[in-house]
Amino acid sequence: MTEMFCFQCEQTSQGTGCTKGGVCGKKPEVAHKQDELVCALIGLARALNEKKPDKVIDELVMQSLFATITNVNFDPDRIDELKKKVEAEKVKLGGAVDFDPAKLFHGDKDTVSLRSTLLFGLRGMAAYAWHAHILRKDSAEATQWFYKGLRAIGEEHSVDEWLSLIMEFGQVNLKCMALLDEANTSTFGHPVPTKVSMKVEKGPFIVVSGHDLLDLKQLLEQTKGKGINIYTHGEMLPAHGYPELKKYSHLKGNYGTAWQNQQKEFSNLPAPILFTTNCLMLPRSSYANNIFTTAVVGYPGVTHISEKDGIKDFSPIIKKALELGGWNEDKQFTGINGGTEMTTGFARNTVMGAAETLISAVKSGTIKHFFLVGGCDGAKPGRNYYTEFVKQTPANTVVLTLACGKYRFNDLNIGELGGLPRILDMGQCNDAYSAIQVAAALANAFKTDVNGLPLTLVLSWYEQKAVCILLTLLSLGIKNIYLGPSLPAFISPNVLKVLIEKFNIKPISTPEADLKAILA
Repeated sequence: MTEMFCFQCEQTSQGTGCTKGGVCGKKPEVAHKQDELVCALIGLARALNEKKPDKVIDELVMQSLFATITNVNFDPDRIDELKKKVEAEKVKLGGAVDFDPAKLFHGDKDTVSLRSTLLFGLRGMAAYAWHAHILRKDSAEATQWFYKGLRAIGEEHSVDEWLSLIMEFGQVNLKCMALLDEANTSTFGHPVPTKVSMKVEKGPFIVVSGHDLLDLKQLLEQTKGKGINIYTHGEMLPAHGYPELKKYSHLKGNYGTAWQNQQKEFSNLPAPILFTTNCLMLPRSSYANNIFTTAVVGYPGVTHISEKDGIKDFSPIIKKALELGGWNEDKQFTGINGGTEMTTGFARNTVMGAAETLISAVKSGTIKHFFLVGGCDGAKPGRNYYTEFVKQTPANTVVLTLACGKYRFNDLNIGELGGLPRILDMGQCNDAYSAIQVAAALANAFKTDVNGLPLTLVLSWYEQKAVCILLTLLSLGIKNIYLGPSLPAFISPNVLKVLIEKFNIKPISTPEADLKAILA
């Protein structure tokens, strides 16, 4: 088995698709197994039809879709295990025909484009639904839509019907993000502005990557009083803003920058690394034995931490941290621009608490424009665009940001405006919900819609959670979004034409040209 086809991420080979092996490191065997898993899920959705799924099936669907997101699961045995469970549940329901894997990404270009767009959106929403679910928050509407969406992927539709489905999905994903926001804030409190150090103190420590705040909470509890410090990495950075997490004195700071730098930053690191979600890259020999995965994350030969009755036993990683011992002295690290600290915690509760100040500043002309510069980071050349864009934003503008794309500039100090930093980190990728709520509140205050605000979205994308967020933004009618560093390979020319006509999506060009056009 030497050939595959995958074009779901921004770094896909030649900008068209990975065929010999994934740029992410995914082998053809795993790519084929993931396609078969998706097609089995379509069969399961068909078998359900009007029947009501139980909790076991709901969890299985969320986990299976989540496992197929870029940089999540590279373990063929784990993918096989999920597929066997899917097939077993389908048999219990009376059986149904799976979708043909050979047709999933092949056929009429526009049909494949629209089918893929919906599938990749579903994968992203599955991650958000799962994170909410483990915090005991579920949405019957979102859960049921997984089955509706999977059945739709296996059916024929006109272009208009596909677009209608995709816009409906975008609205459902908005509700799913709202659910996760409620789950996080009701469990861990509303984030508050917090400065985060990039210094690693001497002694044993553990680095925690990904998005799962509950995993971090359990690890903090299990390491309390053991002389082990905890550092966030990547998308876990916003954890520092949550009151129920920041209360742990051994949650010390953040190590490293965005996910794509991990092979360099983890090399010979005297500490274990826990991956709670993506993005996991192929571990190098200098640290492979120090990698631990949990939840749906998987890599062959890497120690996996399972859960029982909602509790995970992190003793293997704790033992490894004590064994490795950390550094003998404090180490000061920097962001990609040389900064030594970052600030997070400017989620909707904080920003909307300052709404009157922001509104007055806009009315007085103190604030001329808002930019939302965020999304996924990646290794592809051209992403320094976002660093330069933020550096060049005028002093009378505010930059909202979220997700790991912020690592391109979140160690910069570009000053304050109206008593607030000009860079406001709103959180993880799912905290796009916060940005949407802030935009809606501002639109209401100025008696306009979001498109009428002095606000421009400048987004970077990499994987499928960015896809579902983009579809939500489009479903809200938001126009004039700048998207980069390149447009998705799975969007056909005809579909792109429709998106441009309806939403005026713009590919990024240069920071200078785009800023000039935006502020004209």
